[in-house]
Amino acid sequence: MSACRPLKRVTHVIFDMDGVLLDTEILYTKATQNILDKYEKTFTWEVKTQMMGLHGSEMAKRIVDVYELPLTPEEYYSQAMEQYKIIMPQCQLMPGAFKLVKHLHSNNIPIAVATSSSQESFDLKTQNHKDFFSLFSHIVCGGSDPDVKAGKPAPDIFLTCAKRFSDPPHPEKCLVFEDAPNGILAALAAGMQAVMIPDANVAPELRKNAHVVIDRLDNAPLELFGLPSIKGC
Repeated sequence: MSACRPLKRVTHVIFDMDGVLLDTEILYTKATQNILDKYEKTFTWEVKTQMMGLHGSEMAKRIVDVYELPLTPEEYYSQAMEQYKIIMPQCQLMPGAFKLVKHLHSNNIPIAVATSSSQESFDLKTQNHKDFFSLFSHIVCGGSDPDVKAGKPAPDIFLTCAKRFSDPPHPEKCLVFEDAPNGILAALAAGMQAVMIPDANVAPELRKNAHVVIDRLDNAPLELFGLPSIKGC
């Protein structure tokens, strides 16, 4: 765990979903590569890093443009959704996710999810984890939510999520858990603090904007943000 700047007390917590709560990133890679195989292209980590946190439509356009595919973004997205229907129900919770979320919920800390997924994609990925996601006060699906005008690194999704708490906090009272560099930038743009749980492939220079970097959720130093410590729970 590492921290890089002074930390402030918070009252509310917002989680990204993919790569934070659900272990979907390897499945996204598999689905994307299944499509690119048809065109003898390879999905690289460099390209994936650019796409993490984007809306589905933005992701489709980026893939089509980068790999110069003979498809429209809409055609690519349609193929991607077919892949997701096959692969995504297999996804599991990330290490430490249940422990941290249950801890916050038990301590009456307001928690919510802000995912770039569409509602359709969210439903697909969470179908085997309904009890877990029922612990959150609300879910914002940026890929289909009309109030989320721009995807990450724009702050829209986190600001929208904060406003939907029953007791809407000031953004500086929100703590965001993210895995993607674009997500960290979005949290900072929203005026929130951010904890990063990066993939091992994320370069050090792409981690530096986070307030704290950890290796798994149940190692989160909640006490540094004025929240009940998870240590020893």
